[in-house]
Amino acid sequence: MSLAADLWAGNADLADAALRHPFVTGIADGSLPRERFAGYVAQDAFFLESFARAYALGVAHSPDRSTLDAFAGLLAGVREELRLHTSYAARWGIDLAAVQPLSATLAYTDFLLATASLGGVGLTCAAMTPCMRLYAHLGRSLAGSAPGPYTEWVTTYADPGFEELAGTLERLLDATATDGAPIRQAYRRAMQLEVGFFDTAWGVIPEAPTP
Repeated sequence: MSLAADLWAGNADLADAALRHPFVTGIADGSLPRERFAGYVAQDAFFLESFARAYALGVAHSPDRSTLDAFAGLLAGVREELRLHTSYAARWGIDLAAVQPLSATLAYTDFLLATASLGGVGLTCAAMTPCMRLYAHLGRSLAGSAPGPYTEWVTTYADPGFEELAGTLERLLDATATDGAPIRQAYRRAMQLEVGFFDTAWGVIPEAPTP
């Protein structure tokens, strides 16, 4: 078993918690209140900007051309996600420039950027892979569900192209990381922060945007 596969298997409890989370099940059956999804989109857009910067730091710290090319391709992928969030914002009247990040969002972005700035490439991959693998897992698991306004979200993460991006990052993790406590702790921490992100999205209803 590859390191990436072993790490994913070792965090199956958190992957299951995410899949069974009321925020995610609300997407699956269409019952999620739109204001909660709008709040999530705003926070996720802020998060994805930091995710893109972490990829850029991966480019800067790449020890060889193949690693640099892999991170550059992943950076292009997250830019596509940001375009999706921009389209959501336009349809639902969300001012992404005015988003104030919540504590769960900042905990995750601070963790990613500190790891990408100060850790090696392998540790950066360990911190970033859970997001990609988890969302690919959620997309595949929910494919065919999500009536109403959330179909596009599921379709995006169920797409084979997103699965390929997740696989690219996992292969990069396998190529650059040495198994050990720091790698396992970073992966676990990112998975915990993913579930925490859904906790906040479910529990906090943002104020309506100012006209």
